[in-house]
Amino acid sequence: MNIVFDFGAVLFTWQPVVLAAQHFPTQAATTAQAGHLAHAMFAHADWQAFDRGTLHIDEVITRTAERLQLDRAALHHLVHGIGDYLVPMADSVQLLEDLHARRQSDPSVRLYYLSNMPVPYARVLEARHGFLKRFDGGVFSGDVLQIKPEPAIYQTLEERYGLRPQDTVFLDDLLPNIAAAQARGWHGIHFKTADDARAQLTHILGK
Repeated sequence: MNIVFDFGAVLFTWQPVVLAAQHFPTQAATTAQAGHLAHAMFAHADWQAFDRGTLHIDEVITRTAERLQLDRAALHHLVHGIGDYLVPMADSVQLLEDLHARRQSDPSVRLYYLSNMPVPYARVLEARHGFLKRFDGGVFSGDVLQIKPEPAIYQTLEERYGLRPQDTVFLDDLLPNIAAAQARGWHGIHFKTADDARAQLTHILGK
């Protein structure tokens, strides 16, 4: 079975509301305001283009600062520092390690990742976290100019590593990304906690 991990909020912490509140305490003075600002920053087409690799980091900062009337220096600090805020989730890393260990007795288990990740952050994660070498391969959106939940990026992973959809299970925290995988014939696990994912994987893998 091919087990495919998303990164943000699955293997690494991703807390956009917290980031908005920390960097823009005036505009995000309440939880509701922080949530609104985070959505305006990170759910916009400009950030999606940054994810896709078609918009440079400095351009997304300039556009976002102008569009939302944010202090550019504060936004620059936030955006350039996101690699530091992507902290490994201990329970998820342990799940990855356990799956890697399982390969000793079950070579059919293969580990991959599929992440919407701008190139600057992808390179930071690769350089800092040795446990990523547990993966047999993967795709970052910024490297292939494609993003989830568009079908093309799933196809790219399939073709690059010869994955059969019926033998592939995807862990992601966002339901539209799971639905896109399932539309291709993959199994899907809506990630909530590592323990929940472990239980579902145990059922899929058989033991």
